[in-house]
Amino acid sequence: MTARILVVDDEEIIRDSMSYILEKEGHDVEIAQNGLEALKKAEKKPFDIVITDLEMPELKGIELLEKLQQITPETFVLIITAYASIETAISALRKGASDYIIKPLEFDDIIFRINRLLQHRKLERENKLLRQELHHTYDFEQIIGKSPAMARIYNTIKKVAQTDGTVLITGKSGTGKELIARAIHYNSKRKDNYFMAINTGAIVENLFESELFGHKRGSFTGATNDKEGIFKTASGGSIYLDEISEIPFHLQVKLLRAIEQREVIPVGTNFPIKVDIRIIASTNRDLKKEVEKGKFREDLYYRLNVVEIHLPPLADRKEDIPLLTQHFLEKYRLEMNKNIKGLDNQVIQTLLHYNWKGEVRELENIIERAVIFCEGDYITLQDLPDFIRAGTDTQNVQDTKTLKDAVKEFEKIYIRQELERLKFMKEEAARTLGISVSSLYRKMEELGIDSQK
Repeated sequence: MTARILVVDDEEIIRDSMSYILEKEGHDVEIAQNGLEALKKAEKKPFDIVITDLEMPELKGIELLEKLQQITPETFVLIITAYASIETAISALRKGASDYIIKPLEFDDIIFRINRLLQHRKLERENKLLRQELHHTYDFEQIIGKSPAMARIYNTIKKVAQTDGTVLITGKSGTGKELIARAIHYNSKRKDNYFMAINTGAIVENLFESELFGHKRGSFTGATNDKEGIFKTASGGSIYLDEISEIPFHLQVKLLRAIEQREVIPVGTNFPIKVDIRIIASTNRDLKKEVEKGKFREDLYYRLNVVEIHLPPLADRKEDIPLLTQHFLEKYRLEMNKNIKGLDNQVIQTLLHYNWKGEVRELENIIERAVIFCEGDYITLQDLPDFIRAGTDTQNVQDTKTLKDAVKEFEKIYIRQELERLKFMKEEAARTLGISVSSLYRKMEELGIDSQK
């Protein structure tokens, strides 16, 4: 890792020797003989690291540090000090210096400290990029659909994300309930803290309380150490309880207490621990019926169901299937580095008429498989598994639309594919489609294709 470094010292031998060593390490080094000269250089172009003596004419090291924090707060400042001035160096650390170096200088030590700071900067930047990528992964653009049902869900997410209200997400397995939960978390004030997804049905019943609330050493057989439960670990963030109906009935009252009192009592102790968590739960069952059967506590149901978001099955939003298909196609052709342009019309019609019992998850799996097997420019029926073709009423696919309607639908899907592929650059899309820009705009209006940009 190389850096832009400024060495500031009124002793020429220190400036020259340090710059020589650092340049040998591959760094871009400049020198200044006092704090005022250093400040002028930093104002012109920021440095990654400034190494400065404390005692200098015109502008002392501490004063330079304070000025740099105002104009380039991201710059690391290392203070050079004599052993007798170590208290001053510690004072500099309190004012924002990154580290200090004691005279006489040891160049190996200086190089080590610089590398440590640069590694810290690298990790900070990587963490920022990862966080940005994470937020992008779960932003609203990843929730695909333009049907009226999905429009209502977008609106609900935007409103509820800004609060700490408990949310219950309902819908069949495979409809994308966890994606909604993550979108709520990553668009909330808790986005920089934990999001912990828990499959409640996968936790062994006799360990359920320990997993959620923690335990003390010796509280039961096998508890050889203290354990911090999920509620404590995720404090400040959000907990997603998937398939909430699977929680044992006798433990539901403890979950209710944790939500209402914002505290948990670890197994083996009587002392409550305060927690700050937001609960997002999901279920593929009708919890009202579970309450009527006596399998789910009514008070817990109402506590969870402050806001309900119901994810409709694909059968109720078939207009979203082409959008979902295009999204998954783009995802997997990039992952597999395949130059697939799209799906032929027979495939699109087959997908529209198939009964998606596995919902969105099944559709994604089918498109991933199709990308694997596709060897041409377009995915064809031969790239779909036999059960998809067998599970579709092919007569219905062929006869439900007139030729004019089928052509119009294909035209709409194909134009939208090209626009999305080209980031809605209209001129480029018109060129690849072989039509004029004015014709493209007319087609978009006629077919009801959103301009997007």
